[in-house]
Amino acid sequence: MASDLANGTFVGEAKALTFKEVYLQWFATHSPTLKPSTRKTTKQKIEKHLLPHFGKLKMRDISKPYCQEVINKIAQNIKSVDAMKIYANQIFKYAVKMDIIPHNPMAYVTVPKDGSNFVTEGIIEERDYWEKHEIKQFLMIMKNSDDFMDYVLFHLFIYTGARKGEILSLHESDVDFANKTLTLTKTLYYEDKSFSFQTSKTTTSRRTISLDSVTLQLLKKWLTYRKQQLLAAGNGVESNLLLFARFDETPLRLAYPNDKLNNIISKNKLHKVTVHGLRHTHASLLFEAGASIKEVQERLGHSDIKMTMNIYTHVTKTVKEQTATKFQKYLEL
Repeated sequence: MASDLANGTFVGEAKALTFKEVYLQWFATHSPTLKPSTRKTTKQKIEKHLLPHFGKLKMRDISKPYCQEVINKIAQNIKSVDAMKIYANQIFKYAVKMDIIPHNPMAYVTVPKDGSNFVTEGIIEERDYWEKHEIKQFLMIMKNSDDFMDYVLFHLFIYTGARKGEILSLHESDVDFANKTLTLTKTLYYEDKSFSFQTSKTTTSRRTISLDSVTLQLLKKWLTYRKQQLLAAGNGVESNLLLFARFDETPLRLAYPNDKLNNIISKNKLHKVTVHGLRHTHASLLFEAGASIKEVQERLGHSDIKMTMNIYTHVTKTVKEQTATKFQKYLEL
């Protein structure tokens, strides 16, 4: 069908195509240019957020007002509404290119402004980060546990702010003990039970960050322990070990940190955060420690400074509470 459309045949049938049918044609053309991980998330997002609204409708029947209505609804449920508009826009543009519809109704849609700066009565935003005292409590629990790997793993999450896929793909060569740095250039990806290490998508994601002396000592101790355990089990030691691995030296499951964190939080009745929330925690405490927005952006590998600014507006309550005190002390004579 796609080749028939390109050749200008089946025009009558083309005009009767549904959004889902056109989406499948567009995806078949577009997906080979994407990395497997991006291909998977793109498909999931479109099928979860766009197809329920557009899927069964004929392309020729989709109007500008309806497109605006859909985007407004999506904006009420997810933060990535901009991405949804971009995906929909690409599908409609493809339909115009293939002479399925005469114009793109999504081109005229306005994405609603972020309402996060407005206070809505009765709605309390869930805090997906830890305060300083909560981090200390969590790390003490981990330190006193029987699992050295988990302690090192979550210490690294909190002290680097790196993404889950970045940390789970780390090898010994990524740690530079002499220069006190950690190189983050790849991410772990699983598909159909097979894993791969993929190069990070953007230049800002590919970065080298500084490490503190406590983290360096912990990593050195952990790598020594890893090698001792392998030798004791009668296994050889690879020249470039994974930092975190299963018994067969394959990478941990991507769900492993989530499952472990949820279990520890539940068992110890801690404030609930996600693994991504640990990244948010790291950024918030960097701001509390006096780091600039640019420094935090570079350390976290944000391609868009807006991402960093969003975290900045949620800086920990310690900083908020200190603001008035700082002003009062400044004015003291």
